[in-house]
Amino acid sequence: MTATPGAGRDWTDPTCPVARTVDLVGDRWSLLIVRDAMDGATTFTDFQQRLGIARNILTDRLRKLVDHGILTTSTAPGGKRHSYELTAAGQDLFTTVVALRQWGERHAFTGNEPHSTLVDHDGRPVARLRPEDHAGKRVTAATTRVRKVPESSR
Repeated sequence: MTATPGAGRDWTDPTCPVARTVDLVGDRWSLLIVRDAMDGATTFTDFQQRLGIARNILTDRLRKLVDHGILTTSTAPGGKRHSYELTAAGQDLFTTVVALRQWGERHAFTGNEPHSTLVDHDGRPVARLRPEDHAGKRVTAATTRVRKVPESSR
């Protein structure tokens, strides 16, 4: 089952894509489940062992991620367990997870504190994400603005 975006929801800020994204995947556990799914976790047990999360919380978050079309389920071989897999929408969160990881590498650790590093297939660190405009020029919060939805369109 895939949820229809916006259908029957009370959004924090109905016209803001950032707010809607946070409403869908912004809690700690949901993003860590998505991260671990990207890293190969597929079963309830995989997620629970990797995260140390309480069963009831994990059950709730997996259900919500499935309901919102971020994960899909199938019956694992043997027919007793569910297998979880990222949907296209879930896979599309990769850039978001990388951005959070890179921010954390720069700001959440002291200079000598060890931490994991995302590397490519050749073992080299992934290049820092940098937003660009349509011409490939770097943009920042100071060089962009949000085009708000007019009140009459809400």
